[in-house]
Amino acid sequence: MSEFKCEEVLPYDSKESKKEQISKMFDRIAGAYDPMNHLMSLGQDRRWRRKAIERLASFSPKRILDVATGTGDFAIVAGLSLNPDYLLGVDISEGMMNVGREKVQRLGLSDKISFQYEDATELSLPSDSFDAVTVAFGVRNFSSLSKGLSEICRVLRKEGVVAILEMTEPENWFFKIGYKLYTKLCIPILAKIKSKDQLAYDYLPNSIAAFPQGERMRQLLLSCGFSSVEIKKFTMQTCTFYLAVK
Repeated sequence: MSEFKCEEVLPYDSKESKKEQISKMFDRIAGAYDPMNHLMSLGQDRRWRRKAIERLASFSPKRILDVATGTGDFAIVAGLSLNPDYLLGVDISEGMMNVGREKVQRLGLSDKISFQYEDATELSLPSDSFDAVTVAFGVRNFSSLSKGLSEICRVLRKEGVVAILEMTEPENWFFKIGYKLYTKLCIPILAKIKSKDQLAYDYLPNSIAAFPQGERMRQLLLSCGFSSVEIKKFTMQTCTFYLAVK
């Protein structure tokens, strides 16, 4: 029995586990992921990452872990803006990370940013080993939210911080109507044009709708070992930023 509804939302009608399906889905869409992300958010995803990194800068982290790193966009912004001594991006999709490795190499950041296969719910990394963890649009894909967030807390040093960006359904009724129209009408059309995997973009709004957002997410982070949680919403409440301190 899953603890949260988002853990039961799957991209495919398959007997494979959520981890296996998510890995397969992102391998399939890796080549189209970046342009689709920018297009679907109307370029706002770049701004959201910058805002999160600006807040993280006050903690001056020198060792950073980017969980569910995907194609490495959050890791790259952090590497360029925060100038850490060590930055590791981890993911369960080698296809996505391969795109990230190419981007990092083109930008001349290969000596600063590295990538490694890791399951967020079972990190092989030492405890108390990072000053900061970042996660952009990946938490709702965890097979177990509690395990993933507890693992993030474990690898953070005392007073370390996690910065999470996640898509959310607006609570404001007016924003919610626009959001529903956009996700039900526009995203499927864009997916047909840009992506080879329509089901991946059907999964997107379904997983967002099932995700525990706002105060529920705050309570979950506190229950997983964090001592304080800040919440900020961006762009008509479609993206939420969580900053939690261990």
